Amino acid sequence: MKIIICGAGQVGGQIARHLAREEGTNQVTVVDNDPTLVRRISEAYDVGGVTGFASHPDVLERAGARDADMVIAATQSDEVNMVVCQVAHSIFSVPRKIARLRAKPYLDAIYSDLYKTEHLPIDVVISPELAVAEAVIQRLRAPAAFDIESFLDGHAQLVGISLSADCAVLDTPLRQLSELFSTLRAVVVGIRRGDWLFVPEPSDQLYADDQAYIFTATEDVGRVMEIFGKHHLSLDRLLIIGAGNIGLELARKLEADPRRPRLKIIERSRARAEFAADMLRRTVVLNGDGLDLDVLAEANVAATDAILALTEDDKTNILSCVRAKSEGAKLSVALINDPSFDSLAEAIGIDAYVNPRSTTVSSILRFIRHGRIRAVYSIGDGEAEVIEAQVLGTSPIAGTLVRDAEIPRDALIGLMRKGAKVIRPRGTTRIEEGDILTIFAKREAVVDVERLFQVGLDFF
Repeated sequence: MKIIICGAGQVGGQIARHLAREEGTNQVTVVDNDPTLVRRISEAYDVGGVTGFASHPDVLERAGARDADMVIAATQSDEVNMVVCQVAHSIFSVPRKIARLRAKPYLDAIYSDLYKTEHLPIDVVISPELAVAEAVIQRLRAPAAFDIESFLDGHAQLVGISLSADCAVLDTPLRQLSELFSTLRAVVVGIRRGDWLFVPEPSDQLYADDQAYIFTATEDVGRVMEIFGKHHLSLDRLLIIGAGNIGLELARKLEADPRRPRLKIIERSRARAEFAADMLRRTVVLNGDGLDLDVLAEANVAATDAILALTEDDKTNILSCVRAKSEGAKLSVALINDPSFDSLAEAIGIDAYVNPRSTTVSSILRFIRHGRIRAVYSIGDGEAEVIEAQVLGTSPIAGTLVRDAEIPRDALIGLMRKGAKVIRPRGTTRIEEGDILTIFAKREAVVDVERLFQVGLDFF
């Protein structure tokens, strides 16, 4: 597939890296007005690069738009992204167009007919703010998990759990865990041990300080957390640091939550704080610095169940979480753009973090994948992907037993849905046409997993 990525920033660069790894599958060209960024990505990932304004027809033509299969507009400007899609459609007839949009007025128009006409032909709109806000909501549903994502229409969850020394199931073969908890719909699909992420065998054991990725039915999340040594936390009082687009969108979602948590926001900019106060109904908005002890005291941080640091500055988010926890906050979640800070966040006691780049990339990858791929979630810094896909009648695994299925090495089936039922597959479970599988795959196995669900290039 021939793909043009407009914008060589964090999101565009990450997408280019993901797609470039799939040798022989994609031809990728990156377009950006900054020659340094274009050169850096081109050299690092062996993809094509064109320097120029992405919305200019001559630049898109140099990038190969006349025979491109897809254009991904991921620049920092909503308006540029929309024009890119318009030019790609009107002049070059590019079949598939994806745009990243941030401004809420544009997003509100998604639900009108604006995006459903020839006047603004965008096939898929990706909103980082909406995606990240939803990712934070997911974290709050399982506070003791460092990562969580929904699959199978919300009936299954991928949960990341850090294992402590008092976890009762340490030093136990995974095969034995399946026997001990035979009614539990849960599968350990990935383990991170130090810097090593691997797909486990049934004979593998879990050790203290491991990070386990577990697929579980949504109804069984609470039980899974207890089994792996995590206790339920009641999150009734929440403090948000930063009333930017993400913080404001999260507050809106939480205000609509039927559990009606008590919300407070600390925002440094007075103008932005006043704007947030006008936009929100039940949220207390404080103007001040989230690192200021007096401001935190005014927000009653000692009685806060969770602090959510969502400013645009990683260091501010990390330090805000550390300071708030030292003052009594029970749980901390930080927005972290730079993946090099991930290990630091864990080392200093931050309970969970959200990477907006990975979240946005996961959203875009879902619409790039071939065949009957329904969802894609990126793990870590692109080390692995979790894929949800429907089995076609022509798939090589259709009609086979799980134990005989030619699942690639470094990949493992999680949960699957048969009709209306979500089950934990066993070796004797037969994979049939129409079944929906979740698969955890290391980076090197992703292309082979995709091939199990493809029919040519049927991705439209």
